[in-house]
Amino acid sequence: MTNSNGVCLRVYGKVQGVGFRPFVWQLAQQLGLKGDVCNDAQGVEVRLLGDADQFLTLLQQQCPPLARIDRVISTAYLWQPLPNDFTIRHSAGGAMNTQIVPDAATCPACLAEMNDPAERRYRYPFINCTHCGPRFTIIHAMPYDRPFTVMSAFPLCPACESEYRNPLDRRFHAQPVACPDCGPQLEWCSGAQQAEGEAALQAAVALLHSGGIVAVKGVGGFHLACDATNLAAVQLLRARKHRPAKPLAVMLPGTRGLTAQAVTLLSTPAAPIVLVDKAGVSGLCEAIAPGLDEVGVMLPANPLQHLLAQALQRPLVMTSGNLSGRPPAITNAQALDDLAEIADGFLLHNRDIVQRMDDSVMRANGEMLRRSRGYVPDAIPLPDGFDAIPPLLCLGADMKNTFCLLRGNSAVPGQHFGDLTDEGVEAQWRSALRLMQAIYDFTPRQVVVDAHPGYRTSQWAESYDLPVQTVLHHHAHAAACLAEHGWPLEGGDVIAVTLDGIGMGAGGALWGGECLRVNYRECEHLGGLPAVALPGGDLAAQQPWRNLLAQMLAFVPDWQHYPECAVLERQNWPLLARAIERGINAPLASSCGRLFDAVACALGCAPLHLSYEGEAACQLEALAASSGAVTHPVTLPLRGRQLDLAVFWRQWLNWKASPAARAWAFHDALAHGIAALARLHAVSHGIETLVFSGGVLHNRLLKNRLRVYLPQFTLLFPHQLPAGDGAIAFGQGLVAAARLTRTAPSAARTLLSSDLR
Repeated sequence: MTNSNGVCLRVYGKVQGVGFRPFVWQLAQQLGLKGDVCNDAQGVEVRLLGDADQFLTLLQQQCPPLARIDRVISTAYLWQPLPNDFTIRHSAGGAMNTQIVPDAATCPACLAEMNDPAERRYRYPFINCTHCGPRFTIIHAMPYDRPFTVMSAFPLCPACESEYRNPLDRRFHAQPVACPDCGPQLEWCSGAQQAEGEAALQAAVALLHSGGIVAVKGVGGFHLACDATNLAAVQLLRARKHRPAKPLAVMLPGTRGLTAQAVTLLSTPAAPIVLVDKAGVSGLCEAIAPGLDEVGVMLPANPLQHLLAQALQRPLVMTSGNLSGRPPAITNAQALDDLAEIADGFLLHNRDIVQRMDDSVMRANGEMLRRSRGYVPDAIPLPDGFDAIPPLLCLGADMKNTFCLLRGNSAVPGQHFGDLTDEGVEAQWRSALRLMQAIYDFTPRQVVVDAHPGYRTSQWAESYDLPVQTVLHHHAHAAACLAEHGWPLEGGDVIAVTLDGIGMGAGGALWGGECLRVNYRECEHLGGLPAVALPGGDLAAQQPWRNLLAQMLAFVPDWQHYPECAVLERQNWPLLARAIERGINAPLASSCGRLFDAVACALGCAPLHLSYEGEAACQLEALAASSGAVTHPVTLPLRGRQLDLAVFWRQWLNWKASPAARAWAFHDALAHGIAALARLHAVSHGIETLVFSGGVLHNRLLKNRLRVYLPQFTLLFPHQLPAGDGAIAFGQGLVAAARLTRTAPSAARTLLSSDLR
């Protein structure tokens, strides 16, 4: 140590592919320092001659916009021989421990350059720099250098090469850097019509103007686009895509009418879809989000989208480019094949997409509904107590799937994939999982799966020659919410309320409306909604009338006297009733999601056959919101450990108010009953913190009413991660990691079905 004449700084965090090395180089020049900087698998290494105090201060204060420094470790260093200046060394390999940067929306500097006729990248749809552009979606391997990305297919021209090599240029080592002379190009295909470059763009614009549908290749996949103000165009898209009612995302040319909160979120480098009040977005036809009070909007997130928005100056539908029942397309060939019966034309390009990356979806308050583009693969730090965790591969659930890699004291959730029962989706999932493990040099010690043995993820885990941990679905829900709020490993028990469609519970029970006593290691069932038949099994999630029948048979003996149940008379209900009575394909489940379906069906605000998951609940919430608060006689009281649905249905069916008022009363009674249940157990166990999770907790009205009825407790709701199954893999990892660091046994009872198998 006494022989040292310098310092070596190891910088960890999001420090590759964000202009960090040129920033370090410029900072060293500014301070007159000598040494060097290098990317490697651990992050960035800076070696300086002499004192580094001022350098360290400015390093933190002036960090590049897409970078994030998690920690800096400083050690003494001996220079032999002494450096003459400050240089940038070539990247080195090794086991990955740095963070890969998500794709970032076009930065203001590139947007201004793209719109300047004097610039050589004028109207170039692939403009980018170190502060924006594709990252994770184009990478084959680490470190993040051009030869390991799809851009290796595009040799740099002399002008781009000069920028790429110049530390003073904002494109210094911007791996996707390109220009019209050396980079990717647009292509247009519409029947026999073909075009390239600007002509391809103009052909797409003309077709959109005329009411046509265009498949647009983006950064992480394809979108299907049409004029969002043209009812005929939107209806045509819905008919061709077999998507009769599911809301469509809209790309806006500007921010007029949006709240400041929404504009701030839309304008971040992540550029997510943000759900906003539909009334604040003018010009949209009703077919965009029929029956709902929210609409998902986005701003242009890449140069091509900016060019389309500038040319059309109107809202455009930007929905996922996939055929019903197929995964979103990521290759030109797949798009031309899958979308041939939907799109009138294809706006393609020749830059490959390595990783499928759907648009992220959020609410204006920052609540995450779908975590993907712009946020993946950002690492999530684990709470206090989770240290030196061995590598755990967590596979998530079969619906709304994400996987998660957990190691050390952080977790890296993968992007949203959706339903793994679709073979095409599972193939993309497998590919992404292999690539993520390769990029991070991640060799798992254990695999963690949902307790449901029928899940594809559970079956796939058996192919690993590794120990497999199983985690109860709702335990994972609760653990994910706890962790995002920083609840420490040894923070003790909380009361968790988990509300969703269905998940495997203790002893093979099917849960969906539970009150639990939970810590990271253990989970004890305390009560909840009573178990009701799911007539037809999976069909119950698709046909709300089946759930209404099951509820009536269970709790309302004289149900046929009520007009709300007339819808059942038009179905073959006696056959289904006999199946329920005999237990034929009618498993019992305490599902809050199916209760929402039943109420929505009774009010006539849900179709007999749902066209998308959650349709009935979304329509019911929108109907309730149109009413506002009402005084009502409806309750959902406690009877022992369960909520009494017999009392609820009798009061609700006999209260003759407007459908909107009755929808509001259902939400209010449910919140009041759940609050009473949670309060009872919290008080009896001396617990002050309540955790709420599960897909039903995306319902804003329900959450607001829970806050009204539980003012004396600390309430934790999911925010950074989805309340639904998109956070299951993360929660699985926390439970598995906690078990591996087991210390003194908790007071909560361990569930044997959650143990190692």
